[in-house]
Amino acid sequence: MPLYKRNKTDFNTLLSKYFSFRNETKSLEPLSELMLNLRASDFEEILDFLRTNPDVTENFAFYINHVFEGKPFNLSLTEANILSENAFFPEFKKRLLNKILPAVEHENTVWFLVDATSVRPTKDLQYFQNLPEEQLSEFFRLLRIDDLILRPKVKKELLFSMNILAWRVIGNAMDVEVVNMAPEYRNFDNPFLALQNELDRLNENYAENPDFTLNSKDVHYKQIKVYLEQCLDFVTLAFKNSAKYGISSKINQSLIKIRQQLNRMSDIHNVMVIDEEEDVVHKSKQLFFHILDYKSHKNNLVDLVSDSTTLMSHLITNHTAETGTHYITSSRRDYMSMFLKASGGGIIVGCLVVLKLFYGSLPGSDFSHAILYATNYAMGFIMIYLMSFTLATKQPAMTAATMAKVLSEGENTQKNYVDFAHLVSKVFRSQFIAFMGNVALAFPVALAIIYGLDVLFQQNFAAEKATKILQDHDPFHSKAIFHACIAGFFLFISGIISGNIGNSSVFYSIPKRIAKNPFLNYFLGKKAAENISDYYARNSAGIISNFWFGVFLGITGPVGLFLGLDLDIRHITFAAGNIALGFYGKGFVVDSYTVWISVITVFLIGFFNFAVSFGLSMVLAFRSRKVNFGEVTEIYKEIFRYFMKNPLRFFLPLRSDLDDSAKEMVDNTVVTKSEDR
Repeated sequence: MPLYKRNKTDFNTLLSKYFSFRNETKSLEPLSELMLNLRASDFEEILDFLRTNPDVTENFAFYINHVFEGKPFNLSLTEANILSENAFFPEFKKRLLNKILPAVEHENTVWFLVDATSVRPTKDLQYFQNLPEEQLSEFFRLLRIDDLILRPKVKKELLFSMNILAWRVIGNAMDVEVVNMAPEYRNFDNPFLALQNELDRLNENYAENPDFTLNSKDVHYKQIKVYLEQCLDFVTLAFKNSAKYGISSKINQSLIKIRQQLNRMSDIHNVMVIDEEEDVVHKSKQLFFHILDYKSHKNNLVDLVSDSTTLMSHLITNHTAETGTHYITSSRRDYMSMFLKASGGGIIVGCLVVLKLFYGSLPGSDFSHAILYATNYAMGFIMIYLMSFTLATKQPAMTAATMAKVLSEGENTQKNYVDFAHLVSKVFRSQFIAFMGNVALAFPVALAIIYGLDVLFQQNFAAEKATKILQDHDPFHSKAIFHACIAGFFLFISGIISGNIGNSSVFYSIPKRIAKNPFLNYFLGKKAAENISDYYARNSAGIISNFWFGVFLGITGPVGLFLGLDLDIRHITFAAGNIALGFYGKGFVVDSYTVWISVITVFLIGFFNFAVSFGLSMVLAFRSRKVNFGEVTEIYKEIFRYFMKNPLRFFLPLRSDLDDSAKEMVDNTVVTKSEDR
């Protein structure tokens, strides 16, 4: 019935309308109208009506059983809310299409029946689940479906569903790439084959005696349960080994699918077990709930994205967590070393700022400027990385993953929260001194270069753009803060790229392939091939992520101009160098407001670079490691208390009794090495 013709009608009135006589039709219209009006009715009143009108109840029960008779429901158990594709994007596209334009299903199935009668199965499921147990049991008895689970056709469907799932599980689990994820099982009997053999025996028992009922003491039940647990252990081990061996999105999807199918088999297996007489109606209701539950999530995009990306984000942050330990200073020596490394980064950035000024002065299209800017940034960032210097804002993405790993793998005690607060102080002071090192050198280096060029060529090259440069660093007359957030987002993305490259390198054994490459070994020798392999293993992720970070920063401004949008980037180190050019271009004839607002804006830009990059990285790292967000409030409180007691430790490398315990927290959790399978 069209929506515009639908009016809410009392449920009992509908029962009288359709079932005051023996309704032998298989039309779904009565059931559809009943479901539409069910949630608006008081269920106790419905039961009272059915109790006092036995003829209507009998006719209603006949209709329900007649409508469902002969309709298989195995699709609802084997297909709904289980991945059907071995890759994320095809599955996402399929679910999105089904959500917008539902698929046309075979009409003689329970799958179609649920779709046709329950427009909002999630709401209907919640309604039934919130009903008192006794009321729903009585409703099932009145409709004569309380013995649903004992019916031979239902048992046959359940067994058939388990067999379909078992065949699919074996097919996926026997894939050579999946098997390689759990090499520990190579010397054991395969639990998947053993599970199939036990299901075959159970099928034989049902074939010989259709009235056979499974109970929890039955040897078949116990054996199948053990094999299901062993198969799930295989999947768990494969996921765990991904930290050592890496993983591809295809294998990730395959393992998720296997786990979903095994869990579904376990659900079906438990539904079939009858120990007591009252279990009959309970398991009948359970089957009903399962079918509605699976169907209500069949096109769920949120669950798909969550399941498919959790492990991959874990692996990405796993690599950055290892890298992040290098950005945490513990001693005064580390502190000064960080300052010197950041100073080296500031020197290179000071040169890049002047180069970008000249590139911007060259005639050409937005596209050509994008290439020049991207090359400038990428070249500089790779130089900083290869020369072991530091760009301050590269730290947050790394240290966030380290901190999330410590939280997820450590014990959540008050002592650990205090140790963690101390670790945060070490991270903060590392970031602070890195900022100072970058800014302290970027400003004078840019100033010295532009002054040297002025002396050499007798021309102030910064004069033409000085006004715009200083205006761009005034948050009241530009979008400097927004542009700083864009740079922070790109810092976060570069961290993801770094982790993804690290994961792929481990999964595909790239360093080992390089070392064993016959071409390299023949022409360059074994030692040279091994050196190239070691260099790739150490530097590939850093070089590639810095390259793309440079590309992102370089193309943002020109792309914004091309699209007519006010897009650009602001980075604390580049901002310091640019302000030096602006002051020099003005001949240092600037008012006090411009001086102060420029200096303040530099540190505001640094704050937002840090906040966006660190915040997004922390969310990704927490999500990937399933850290309980309920604990985050307590952690923040402890960090605040620690700051109030020891504010200087957030800026200076003061010795503390907590240094050893904080270091132990990191050392005990951030240890991951790739292994050969």
